[in-house]
Amino acid sequence: MIQLKTKVLPFLLTVFAVGTDQVSKFFIVKNWPRSGTFIKDVFGNEFLEIYHVRNTAIAFSLGHNLPDMLRPFLFILVPVVVLFFLVVYYFKSDEFTPLQRWSVAGILGGGIGNLIDRIFRPDGVVDFISVNFYGFLGFSRWPTFNFADSFVVVFGLLLLFTIFVKDSELKARRKESAGEPGPEKNGQA
Repeated sequence: MIQLKTKVLPFLLTVFAVGTDQVSKFFIVKNWPRSGTFIKDVFGNEFLEIYHVRNTAIAFSLGHNLPDMLRPFLFILVPVVVLFFLVVYYFKSDEFTPLQRWSVAGILGGGIGNLIDRIFRPDGVVDFISVNFYGFLGFSRWPTFNFADSFVVVFGLLLLFTIFVKDSELKARRKESAGEPGPEKNGQA
Protein backbone atom coordinates (compact mmCIF):
# COMPACT_ATOMS: atom_id res chain seq x y z
CA MET A 1 0.00 0.00 0.00
CA ILE A 2 1.21 3.47 -0.88
CA GLN A 3 2.20 5.60 2.11
CA LEU A 4 -0.22 8.26 3.24
CA LYS A 5 2.53 10.90 2.83
CA THR A 6 2.76 10.09 -0.90
CA LYS A 7 -0.98 10.60 -1.22
CA VAL A 8 -1.16 13.80 0.85
CA LEU A 9 1.91 15.66 -0.50
CA PRO A 10 0.28 16.52 -3.89
CA PHE A 11 -2.38 18.48 -2.03
CA LEU A 12 0.22 21.21 -1.66
CA LEU A 13 -0.56 21.88 -5.32
CA THR A 14 -4.27 22.05 -4.45
CA VAL A 15 -3.56 24.70 -1.82
CA PHE A 16 -1.30 26.60 -4.25
CA ALA A 17 -3.98 26.48 -6.98
CA VAL A 18 -6.75 27.75 -4.68
CA GLY A 19 -4.47 30.44 -3.24
CA THR A 20 -3.25 31.66 -6.63
CA ASP A 21 -6.77 31.70 -8.00
CA GLN A 22 -8.35 33.53 -5.09
CA VAL A 23 -5.56 36.09 -4.66
CA SER A 24 -5.66 36.94 -8.38
CA LYS A 25 -9.46 37.27 -8.31
CA PHE A 26 -9.32 39.44 -5.18
CA PHE A 27 -6.78 41.69 -6.92
CA ILE A 28 -8.94 42.04 -10.04
CA VAL A 29 -12.15 42.71 -8.10
CA LYS A 30 -10.48 45.25 -5.81
CA ASN A 31 -8.61 47.19 -8.50
CA TRP A 32 -10.75 47.19 -11.63
CA PRO A 33 -14.36 47.81 -12.48
CA ARG A 34 -16.16 45.17 -14.45
CA SER A 35 -16.55 44.72 -18.18
CA GLY A 36 -13.62 46.63 -19.57
CA THR A 37 -10.14 46.06 -20.87
CA PHE A 38 -7.60 46.82 -18.16
CA ILE A 39 -4.38 45.72 -19.70
CA LYS A 40 -4.26 45.50 -23.46
CA ASP A 41 -1.44 44.07 -25.52
CA VAL A 42 0.55 42.61 -22.62
CA PHE A 43 3.09 41.20 -25.06
CA GLY A 44 2.61 43.92 -27.68
CA ASN A 45 0.80 41.69 -30.19
CA GLU A 46 -2.74 41.58 -28.79
CA PHE A 47 -2.09 38.03 -27.53
CA LEU A 48 -2.94 38.61 -23.87
CA GLU A 49 -5.44 41.07 -22.45
CA ILE A 50 -6.88 41.40 -18.96
CA TYR A 51 -10.65 41.94 -18.61
CA HIS A 52 -12.90 41.73 -15.55
CA VAL A 53 -16.03 39.81 -16.40
CA ARG A 54 -18.36 37.54 -14.40
CA ASN A 55 -19.61 34.17 -15.49
CA THR A 56 -22.82 32.97 -13.87
CA ALA A 57 -22.69 29.69 -15.76
CA ILE A 58 -19.92 27.14 -16.37
CA ALA A 59 -17.21 26.93 -19.05
CA PHE A 60 -17.97 28.94 -22.19
CA SER A 61 -21.04 30.35 -20.35
CA LEU A 62 -22.83 27.04 -20.83
CA GLY A 63 -26.05 27.00 -18.85
CA HIS A 64 -26.53 30.75 -18.57
CA ASN A 65 -30.13 30.29 -19.77
CA LEU A 66 -30.99 27.77 -17.04
CA PRO A 67 -33.56 28.78 -14.43
CA ASP A 68 -32.05 30.46 -11.35
CA MET A 69 -33.41 27.68 -9.11
CA LEU A 70 -31.54 24.99 -11.08
CA ARG A 71 -28.14 26.71 -11.22
CA PRO A 72 -27.08 26.14 -7.58
CA PHE A 73 -27.83 22.44 -7.97
CA LEU A 74 -25.92 22.04 -11.23
CA PHE A 75 -23.07 24.48 -10.61
CA ILE A 76 -22.44 23.94 -6.87
CA LEU A 77 -23.93 20.68 -5.60
CA VAL A 78 -22.95 18.46 -8.55
CA PRO A 79 -19.31 19.69 -8.59
CA VAL A 80 -19.06 19.24 -4.80
CA VAL A 81 -20.31 15.65 -5.11
CA VAL A 82 -17.95 14.92 -8.02
CA LEU A 83 -14.95 16.40 -6.18
CA PHE A 84 -15.88 14.48 -3.02
CA PHE A 85 -15.99 11.14 -4.86
CA LEU A 86 -12.76 11.97 -6.69
CA VAL A 87 -11.01 12.55 -3.35
CA VAL A 88 -12.47 9.35 -1.90
CA TYR A 89 -11.32 7.33 -4.93
CA TYR A 90 -7.94 9.08 -4.83
CA PHE A 91 -7.29 7.92 -1.26
CA LYS A 92 -8.71 4.41 -1.70
CA SER A 93 -6.81 3.63 -4.91
CA ASP A 94 -3.17 2.68 -5.21
CA GLU A 95 -3.38 2.70 -9.02
CA PHE A 96 -2.45 6.35 -9.55
CA THR A 97 1.08 7.13 -10.68
CA PRO A 98 2.81 10.02 -8.88
CA LEU A 99 2.17 12.32 -11.87
CA GLN A 100 -1.50 11.33 -11.88
CA ARG A 101 -1.73 12.14 -8.17
CA TRP A 102 -0.33 15.63 -8.79
CA SER A 103 -2.71 16.03 -11.74
CA VAL A 104 -5.72 15.15 -9.59
CA ALA A 105 -4.52 17.64 -6.96
CA GLY A 106 -4.28 20.38 -9.61
CA ILE A 107 -7.78 19.61 -10.88
CA LEU A 108 -9.14 19.72 -7.32
CA GLY A 109 -7.48 23.08 -6.70
CA GLY A 110 -9.02 24.58 -9.81
CA GLY A 111 -12.43 23.09 -9.03
CA ILE A 112 -12.36 24.41 -5.48
CA GLY A 113 -11.25 27.85 -6.67
CA ASN A 114 -14.28 28.23 -8.90
CA LEU A 115 -16.61 26.67 -6.31
CA ILE A 116 -15.57 29.36 -3.84
CA ASP A 117 -16.71 31.98 -6.37
CA ARG A 118 -19.98 30.19 -7.06
CA ILE A 119 -20.78 30.00 -3.36
CA PHE A 120 -19.52 33.41 -2.17
CA ARG A 121 -19.86 35.63 -5.25
CA PRO A 122 -23.54 35.76 -6.21
CA ASP A 123 -22.74 37.84 -9.30
CA GLY A 124 -20.64 35.01 -10.77
CA VAL A 125 -17.19 33.53 -11.14
CA VAL A 126 -14.49 36.16 -11.73
CA ASP A 127 -12.84 35.69 -15.13
CA PHE A 128 -10.13 38.02 -16.39
CA ILE A 129 -7.64 36.36 -18.77
CA SER A 130 -8.30 36.84 -22.48
CA VAL A 131 -6.00 35.39 -25.13
CA ASN A 132 -6.02 35.87 -28.88
CA PHE A 133 -6.90 32.63 -30.66
CA TYR A 134 -6.24 34.03 -34.15
CA GLY A 135 -9.36 32.48 -35.65
CA PHE A 136 -8.51 28.92 -34.57
CA LEU A 137 -11.69 26.89 -34.00
CA GLY A 138 -13.66 29.96 -35.04
CA PHE A 139 -12.56 32.04 -32.04
CA SER A 140 -10.89 35.39 -32.53
CA ARG A 141 -10.34 35.40 -28.75
CA TRP A 142 -10.66 32.42 -26.44
CA PRO A 143 -13.49 32.84 -23.90
CA THR A 144 -12.24 34.76 -20.88
CA PHE A 145 -11.02 32.51 -18.05
CA ASN A 146 -9.16 32.52 -14.72
CA PHE A 147 -6.37 30.60 -12.97
CA ALA A 148 -8.78 27.98 -11.60
CA ASP A 149 -9.92 27.19 -15.14
CA SER A 150 -6.28 26.92 -16.19
CA PHE A 151 -5.49 24.44 -13.43
CA VAL A 152 -8.49 22.27 -14.34
CA VAL A 153 -7.68 22.25 -18.07
CA VAL A 154 -3.90 21.82 -17.87
CA PHE A 155 -3.96 19.13 -15.19
CA GLY A 156 -7.03 17.48 -16.72
CA LEU A 157 -5.20 17.12 -20.04
CA LEU A 158 -2.09 15.88 -18.22
CA LEU A 159 -4.18 13.29 -16.37
CA LEU A 160 -5.79 12.09 -19.61
CA PHE A 161 -2.38 11.89 -21.27
CA THR A 162 -0.91 9.84 -18.42
CA ILE A 163 -3.92 7.51 -18.43
CA PHE A 164 -3.51 7.01 -22.18
CA VAL A 165 0.23 6.34 -21.86
CA LYS A 166 -0.30 3.98 -18.92
CA ASP A 167 -3.03 2.12 -20.84
CA SER A 168 -0.80 1.83 -23.92
CA GLU A 169 2.05 0.45 -21.80
CA LEU A 170 -0.28 -2.12 -20.19
CA LYS A 171 -1.53 -3.30 -23.59
CA ALA A 172 2.06 -3.65 -24.84
CA ARG A 173 3.02 -5.70 -21.78
CA ARG A 174 -0.02 -7.94 -22.21
CA LYS A 175 0.91 -8.56 -25.86
CA GLU A 176 4.48 -9.43 -24.89
CA SER A 177 3.39 -11.78 -22.11
CA ALA A 178 0.94 -13.47 -24.49
CA GLY A 179 3.85 -14.17 -26.85
CA GLU A 180 2.81 -11.71 -29.55
CA PRO A 181 5.79 -10.00 -31.13
CA GLY A 182 6.26 -6.35 -30.35
CA PRO A 183 7.49 -3.85 -32.96
CA GLU A 184 11.13 -4.55 -32.10
CA LYS A 185 10.68 -8.34 -32.48
CA ASN A 186 9.10 -8.44 -35.91
CA GLY A 187 11.61 -6.21 -37.70
CA GLN A 188 9.84 -2.91 -37.14
CA ALA A 189 11.64 -0.19 -35.29
